[in-house]
Amino acid sequence: MDYFNAFWIGGLICALVQILMDKTKLMPGRIMVLLVCTGALLSAVGIYPKFVELAGAGASVPLLGFGHLLFDGVKDAIKSDGIIGIFTGGLKATAAGICGALLFGYVASLIFKPRMKK
Repeated sequence: MDYFNAFWIGGLICALVQILMDKTKLMPGRIMVLLVCTGALLSAVGIYPKFVELAGAGASVPLLGFGHLLFDGVKDAIKSDGIIGIFTGGLKATAAGICGALLFGYVASLIFKPRMKK
């Protein structure tokens, strides 16, 4: 059942974002920022942790999950380090994901020879 919940909730998130991309004139970068901020906001009010508990990777892998992870990192760092945790907590919590994205993006650029569109 865990796989099923991850699949349909992750698919629903992706479908809603695809509709947002198709029906609005928002640029992809703005949509990504909107998703991260929405994930952090939903985590702050206590809604997103329930999604993660229900869907697992279906809720934690999309950009909404990145915002949730940023918020949790900041919250935990404020408890342990005080006010400096505002600046360090998000980076500590998401360092592995950021490093992986940079590394795999670089490897993909070496393999596929990206170029600017004309």
